[in-house]
Amino acid sequence: MSQLRKSVRRLWRARTSLALVLAACFPSVACCKTDITGAVRNQSRRLPAAGEEVILFRLGHGLRQEGHARTSARGTFVVHVRHRAEAYLLRVVHQGVAYERRASAGQPILIEVFDSATHVANITGTIEILRTARNGNLLQLSDLYEIKNESAPPLTAAGDKTFEVYLPANARMDSVLAASSDGIGTQIRATAVPGQAGHFTVSFPLRPGLTKFAFHYDLPYDGHAAFQTEHAYPLQQFALMIPSTMQFSSPSGVFEILPVARGDYRVRAASHLAAGKGPWFEISGSGSLPPLKEQARSLARALSRTPSPPGESAVAPGVWPSAASFDLGLRQRASHRRALAPVLVMLAFLAVCAVLIWRTSRARSLTRRGLGF
Repeated sequence: MSQLRKSVRRLWRARTSLALVLAACFPSVACCKTDITGAVRNQSRRLPAAGEEVILFRLGHGLRQEGHARTSARGTFVVHVRHRAEAYLLRVVHQGVAYERRASAGQPILIEVFDSATHVANITGTIEILRTARNGNLLQLSDLYEIKNESAPPLTAAGDKTFEVYLPANARMDSVLAASSDGIGTQIRATAVPGQAGHFTVSFPLRPGLTKFAFHYDLPYDGHAAFQTEHAYPLQQFALMIPSTMQFSSPSGVFEILPVARGDYRVRAASHLAAGKGPWFEISGSGSLPPLKEQARSLARALSRTPSPPGESAVAPGVWPSAASFDLGLRQRASHRRALAPVLVMLAFLAVCAVLIWRTSRARSLTRRGLGF
């Protein structure tokens, strides 16, 4: 009988201990589900980033700051969220440059930061796409650039003049958008260089990896316009997209025709342009371009029919090539979809830019009407 009582007491103590452990663990589990945990690493030094402030923003209804934390000696952090189902943005500002990642509750996050410098080596232009069409007495242009930062050790180029663009002297800048390799885009300002008409600079940081810019501007147009190409960095590829009803001419022999399946637009391309002034060209006539989605599909069909030259290697499975490896002269075509990826990505970015600009313009218009302007 005494043995039975001892067994009952042991079982009771075991159940009590288990209940206490569960009670102690339950808050931790709840906390984990309402926390975002992560680490910040300085990739320039290959070390944990200690003492960095991590700021939490809630998305969906504007950008609302909801919390913050500071990284430990190991670079780790924990930040509490109030709304588990909401999407969040984490921001770390290191040496004046913001590094951001989207996040959600219960999801571990790694944020990579880099040291900054005003002069960084191994920055090149991979591709530029200039898209133009006539609208009344204006020529409307969207100029896309993709810039690659391959610095070693990796550094972020920061300062007042991280990128420069050279437009026709009578160009009127409408808007500028930029997106870094994290995929988060933003509208930025371009500053006109005094005494140099058409020369603009931006101060958007060039983080390691790819940075995209979209410059939207207008030109007074009477049926003819001349362009002098000029680039701050060496450029791997340049492509001009114009309606088929417009004419193109250039004394330079560097421009090639890119055949496309559709007949309502044309593409001229040039490869391996050095920094500084390049070839000039003229366009004339009038017309409009097809929607970006249709244009991208047409390019895909055109490229898929082009055979790969012998002796050229295919891209490894699952890897998208950089824009530098995309030759608009129809050379490296072993993996059609992967070779097309940079242009499709740039066209998609341009489409997003168009939507953002439309929203911004509409908001400004509504604001002006509300204020009685």
